[in-house]
Amino acid sequence: MSNRRRKAHREKDLTSRYLGGDWDEDGVAQQQRFSERSKHAQHNKMLQTLELRAQEAADQIDPSILPTGQVHQVHSLYVEVGAPDGLYLCVVRKTLSKSTDYSLVVGDFVRFRPIEVRDEQGRPEAVIEQILPRKTLLTRSDSFKQIEQHPIVANAGQMLIVASIQSPAVRWGLIDRMLIAAEGGGLKPIICLNKIDLAKPDEHEAAQGVLNHYNNLGIQTLQTSVPADIGLNELRELLRDQNSVLAGHSGVGKSTLINAIQPQLDIRTGDISHFTDKGRHTTTSARRYALDFGGAVIDTPGVKMFGLWGITLDNLDDFFPDVAKGDAPPWRQESRQRIAESL
Repeated sequence: MSNRRRKAHREKDLTSRYLGGDWDEDGVAQQQRFSERSKHAQHNKMLQTLELRAQEAADQIDPSILPTGQVHQVHSLYVEVGAPDGLYLCVVRKTLSKSTDYSLVVGDFVRFRPIEVRDEQGRPEAVIEQILPRKTLLTRSDSFKQIEQHPIVANAGQMLIVASIQSPAVRWGLIDRMLIAAEGGGLKPIICLNKIDLAKPDEHEAAQGVLNHYNNLGIQTLQTSVPADIGLNELRELLRDQNSVLAGHSGVGKSTLINAIQPQLDIRTGDISHFTDKGRHTTTSARRYALDFGGAVIDTPGVKMFGLWGITLDNLDDFFPDVAKGDAPPWRQESRQRIAESL
């Protein structure tokens, strides 16, 4: 018996199979694949053409004839813009977002192009075509080392720096940093010491001495308490007909103060964590609110640190004239020293 393996049967006439139509199904499937791919490519090409034509049409528009609005809040995908005829949900024109050297922030004035489209809630949509020059800009660094700039609010006239005398305890060093940021950005700073009803007599006396020193430096101050109804009328007059930024440590009562002078806004407030003595964040992004008695407030998220942008050892003394003159109290000297060490 032979040990040689039997050879496998070999296809004899491949040509006849092809001519006989045995491979027609494979050919059809292959043709379908190419056809589907071609349709997909053609569809993409049509979309690109439509987008290009829309872009060319937008290029022909003179931005000066477009309506002007002010940014109320910035989200990840769209921007809320307030105009005389209502609120618009806008996207930034692609070429504008790529060409501009700064991103939109609350308070920016823009020119926008309505697109005759409304969202599921009936709100009109538009495209932002131009960002107008800023008059003021509140900004901070992402860290004490000034690695990256983070603009917060544009075109505000004043900054209300809110601190609480207790729960959480006041941090004068953080206030000094915010004073520098306000003055450096062209905003008038105002210090508001809140929750003074919680202070013991000696604590209130010490805080009053600090506020008196700021007053001597030309910085306006006030003291407030919502439960005790202290300073609310004065606060209302300070905000009247002004564009004001509210800033401060988490939990100091910024939203509570605004709710007290205009309850219908109903800005969310947060409880204090008794474990950390720090406020839980309730405001997640800056937002502009119009006031019935004139003006607007821009509520900003509570911060636990405030890195300064554009401040160097060479210009630091411009913000500490009392230290430069040698007549500053110890806490101001210490505050300047800490900031200098972080630069």
